[in-house]
Order: sequence, then C-alpha cells, then structure tokens
Amino acid sequence: MVEFTRRQLMATSLAASLGASVTGVVSAADEDTDSPMAPMVDGQIERFATTALGAEVTGPEVTKSGTLFFSLQHPSRKNPEPFNSGGIGYVSGYNIVEETEFDELGIPSTDEQQGRVRVANGEYVLLAREGDNIGDNADLGVPTTPDGLGLDEYPGPRYGNLGYNPDCNRFIPLNEKETEGYLFTNFEQSPGEISRIPICQDDDGEWEADLDGAANLASTEAFREIGGTRINCYGDISPWNTYLSAEEEYSHTRLSLTATTSDIVEAGSGVGLRGASQFYNRPNPTEVGSTEWAEEYNDGAYLQGAFALAGLELQAYYLGADAVDQNDSLSDDVDIELGRTPIDSPYPNPYRYGYIVDICGSDGEEPTPIKYYVGGRASWECPDVQSDEKTMYLSSDGDNKGFYKFVADEPIPSYDDPMDVRGTLYAVEVTNEEAAKRKPPAEVALELDWIPLGHAKNGEVESWIAEYDDVSQVDYLESHSETDWEEDLEAALAEADREVVENGNSDYISDEEIVAWAEQYDEHGPDGVDEELRRVPFLETRAAAKEVGATVEFRKSEGIDSKDDAGPGDYIYLGISEVNDGMTDDEGHLQLDRVDGGMVYRAEIEDDYDISTLEPVIVGADATDPTNVANDALLNIDNVFVLNDGRVLCCEDADQFSRSYPNDCLYVYTPEGWTPDDGDSENGDDRGHGNDADGDDEDNPGKGRGKEKGRGRGRGDDEDGEDHKDDEDDE
Repeated sequence: MVEFTRRQLMATSLAASLGASVTGVVSAADEDTDSPMAPMVDGQIERFATTALGAEVTGPEVTKSGTLFFSLQHPSRKNPEPFNSGGIGYVSGYNIVEETEFDELGIPSTDEQQGRVRVANGEYVLLAREGDNIGDNADLGVPTTPDGLGLDEYPGPRYGNLGYNPDCNRFIPLNEKETEGYLFTNFEQSPGEISRIPICQDDDGEWEADLDGAANLASTEAFREIGGTRINCYGDISPWNTYLSAEEEYSHTRLSLTATTSDIVEAGSGVGLRGASQFYNRPNPTEVGSTEWAEEYNDGAYLQGAFALAGLELQAYYLGADAVDQNDSLSDDVDIELGRTPIDSPYPNPYRYGYIVDICGSDGEEPTPIKYYVGGRASWECPDVQSDEKTMYLSSDGDNKGFYKFVADEPIPSYDDPMDVRGTLYAVEVTNEEAAKRKPPAEVALELDWIPLGHAKNGEVESWIAEYDDVSQVDYLESHSETDWEEDLEAALAEADREVVENGNSDYISDEEIVAWAEQYDEHGPDGVDEELRRVPFLETRAAAKEVGATVEFRKSEGIDSKDDAGPGDYIYLGISEVNDGMTDDEGHLQLDRVDGGMVYRAEIEDDYDISTLEPVIVGADATDPTNVANDALLNIDNVFVLNDGRVLCCEDADQFSRSYPNDCLYVYTPEGWTPDDGDSENGDDRGHGNDADGDDEDNPGKGRGKEKGRGRGRGDDEDGEDHKDDEDDE
C-alpha cells in the first residue's frame, strides 16, 4: 500500500497547477489552531463502549427487544483472542431501549482494557468471526470466483484483507417480537461482500448464530450479474423492510480536491488535476498512487482516491477474468502464466460501482440485489430513506465531497420493477457563505438549497452504464498508446499514462462531454440538455455537481440517520468526521474554523421531507486540546444511529490526538431537553467535556500534536499487525 498523508499532498505542485483555487487548502493545513467552542455538546454524551486496539466502532444496530449489535472492524492482530480478528457481536445482558441510564464507562487505561471490547453494562459477545466456515463451505466475508475458489487465494493489491472489515449490521426480523431473523453485515473490501446470518434469541435474551445457514451474498449469481459490489460500508433498513447497503467507492473521483473539469479544459491539460477513476482500467492501477509515478507524470501530485484502486484485479477475477501475475504467489490450485499481462474482459466497469444496493426479498430464500443507479455515483457512507418512501439523503465520505438527495416521482415500493424507479438527483448548495467565514463550527448553522442535477429512470441509467461493460486493461493500452503493448509493454504503458494524465481516458466519459453538459444546463436547465449528455450527472456525479455550483467541500461526510418512521418535525443526524481541508480553506461556500475532531449536525425534517438547515449539536476536540479534554470528547465521528426515543449512538474512527488511550469509543448522545417520555427535561450542559465556560480554550492551550494525518480507508494488514489509520489518505 502507498503511504500518503494530506500534508504530503498539500506539499505537492497541485497548488501551483491550480493556482488560487487551492491556496486556501494549503494555508489551512499549515498549522492547527484552537477553535472556540471545540469541543461542544448541545446536551450530553456518555461513553458506553470502547473497542479493541486498532479497531473502529462500526455497524450499530438495535433490535425491538433492545439488543445492541456492533462490529469489531480491523482490530490489531496483537490483541488477545478473540479480539484479534474481525467480528460481529452484540451486548449481552443490557437492554438499551428500556434501560436508558447507565454508569458511564471509564477510559481504557491498561493493556488488558485496550486489547478488548468493553461495554458499560453487560458483556460484548461475538456471534461470528473472520475465518468462520459458513454454508456451502465458504469463509465468512470471502467472495469467490465463478468456479467457487476463494479470492483470498489470488494475487494483487488488496483494498483490505477479505473478511477482516465487517461494517454495517442490520437486522431483518422474521417474527413480530424480533427474536429471530437475518443479520445482514457489510464487508468493507474489494470485491465487496454482504453476509446474511440467521440468528435467534432465547428466553434468557441471548443470541445464537446459525453459521451453517449463513451465506456470502456476493457469491450468488444474482450479485455477479450486476458486477458485484465494492467497498460496502454502512447502510440502513428501507421503509419497505429491505436491507440497503452503501458502496463507498472512493476511486470514483475523477478530479483531485477542488479541481473542476472546466479547469482542465481551460488549461488544456489535466496534469495535477485528475483523480483516480481516470486510471480504473490501467494495468496495475494502484501504481498511479506511488510517489515515483506522480513525480514522473503528474507534477508530483497524488491522484485523489488512488489507494482505492486496490482490489480491482480481484474484482476482475470475481467476474471471471483469467488471473495474471502480479509479482505475487498463488495457491497450487490456480494455474496462470507468469508475466505482467493486462487483464482482458471481463473487467470491472467503474460506472457499475458507487451506488446504494437494495437487497430485494431480504427475508426470502433468494434475496436479489438491485442498485439505485438513478441515485448518483459516489463514495456513499450511508443512505437515509424517509418514511414518504420517496426521499433518500446520501452522505459521501472523503475529501471535498458533496451532500446529495434523490427524490422518486412515486413511492419506491410502488414500482413493480425497481428498474422503473424514476426521480430527480439533487446536490446541496450551502447558501450562507458569509455567515460561515472564519467562524467556529459550533456557531454556524448551514443553510441549504438543493440543486437538481437531472431526472431519469433507473433502468435508463443502467443502459448508459452498460455501454462501458466491455472496457478492459487491454483497451487502456490500445486506446492511448501508439506502441504495440505486446511488443513493448513498458513503453506502451508510459505513453498511455501520459496521454490519460494530459487528455483524459477516452474509454469513458470525456472532459468535453462534462463541460458541454454544464454549459447546456446553465442555458436550458437540467431537463434541457442533449439526450446523449443526460448520463453525465448520474455517472459522473461529483464532477457534474462541481460544474453547476454545488458545495463539494465537505470533509468525510459520514453516517446519516433518523429514527424509524421519522416524519416532519423529527431530526436527521449527519456526522462530519473532520472539519478541515475544503471546509476550512479560503475558497468556496465553506470557510469555517478548523476542528480535526469533527462534528455532528442535525436537520429538522420539513413537511415535504425536505431539509434546509444543518445545525451543530456536537463539536469534537481540536488536535491541540489537552489530554483531559480529548479523553472525553467525541473524536472523528463515523456511524450514527438514531434510537426511536431520540437518543443517538455515535461511533468513532478516531485519531488519538492527545488522548491517553488509543481506542475508539461508542458514545450515547442525549439531546438537550430530552426525556424518555415527552422530551421536556433539561439534560446536560451545552459545552461538552473539558470546554471552558467562556467557549474559548486559549487559557488551556493543550499539548496536542496538531498533526495533519490522512486516515486511510484502505484495509490492508500492516507488517506490525496494526491495520489502523496509518496507511494512506482517504480522499
């Protein structure tokens, strides 16, 4: 894996390439300051759990009977059994629905406490673990080739060890009491995987998993027919009671950071401006993330999302491509020719990944996936579908990303065929730019306007995608180089790389098409563009949103959720893991004060299921805050889960900053004024742990490192056994 940090990125010549458009990014990264009112809590947060060393807290799920599930994702291999492998577990002996009070869990201060999962009440019990044998003699979380061979036997760069990164959990009940059903779990890897495990609860409240009846859904023919999935992150249960899985396809980025397609067209070259997706079908695609490659071809600038090109070769083998040598060893069961040979068809089509996957018939014998292509393509952390069954909010993880919604013309389950779903894709614009300039995030509510990008039918978008199904690594060489690659592969590859950096990948949608779409959009509106350009906002969503003035500046927009059957007057919660980079530079709609600990916004659902204001309710600590502040503040929010009583579970994927412990935590957030009955009592203060009464920490400056570290989402095992946020930037 390529080691890469945002500080390294900002030191590249990208600033010179873009000029003033990124100078704010560079200056914002130069030093970290102490932002007033950071941390802040409008209400109260209490630590309920700490996870094992090296792991995130991911995948919270709460059943009707009050059981809390969450995953043990990429823990350190140095932890004691059973906390040294990926796992799916639940809290035994505690009903989080009925027992709303608990004794807050203390920080993990010993090696023993840091090496395991701890909970405030009850005990964390693992139901299934990485490497478990499940139905059809498969390994939990490990996809197979069409011939049934596990892809962990194959060579090539990995996005993460297969089965090591369980993320989202969602429970589909099979009875009214919700004591038996299917537990769906995402695996954040490439090829992606979704497991379905039958589980049941006994009279004592304990759960048992039927591993013999469990299945890896990616290995079914129905999944392979749609190309499978990539990097399955968080998800939700739809109002029509199906499992929704989000593809966090980081390598969808066509452009790096603040660059726009029109910047490239005006400059006459994409050097320093392109993102990873332009190299999707390059032989050995992750090589474009190396320092040497960037220095030779891209003025030293790292291609945003290049790390997430890892796993594409495995995705090709999943689809049935013949394996080629990647300077790695194979098992004796795989016979291949040695040599660095480009992969021919079938090869992954980039436009088939980065969507919300609906598992139709989630409670049936043969669950069938469909993707909502009409909802746009991005690195989706999570969807939140409203109870009108038409409106879906979408958060996109990474650097300089947008915030989106899709609104169907009719309730989605009313369509007989999911491919007939029609609707409009929107991107958000933050309209109160002046109010947000150089302000502490705790003081600024973001006012939102929704920009329509286009209207289409799901099957129509799929037909556009299908036009790129036959593109392979061979095409990359033959489309972009004059040298015959079979005669001189290295020369042909060098020619192709330089051509794609400068002029784009002609195998996919061109720069000129995107700019032409935007020009026609400006003149005629989203419904007035030429027919052949209508595909642009659905297949190149981020690039299109940038061209029409959407706010593509959010940094690590993470979990988004509302309670079951939420309606007007209820709240949607949105986590922002870090407030830096595009949110704090000197350009664009967002120019807030920097808070590397991130924050949580909430938005009130309006009568038409629109939201128009994001108000801050939790602000994390600064990197410069002292230990006594950082130890008890929410840092780098990831998943959020809204309980039906209005409390919110907040999960961390945290940098340590000045904390005295390295573990991530799960907090329970109780909003100001919440009561279990009518929500009228005052509960907690409005400042949070360690924040001075004046809202300014300048008289308590702290000893934080103030580091500028990229917290990668690539999940490879490190040699030191610590697969923990130290490998690469996550866009």
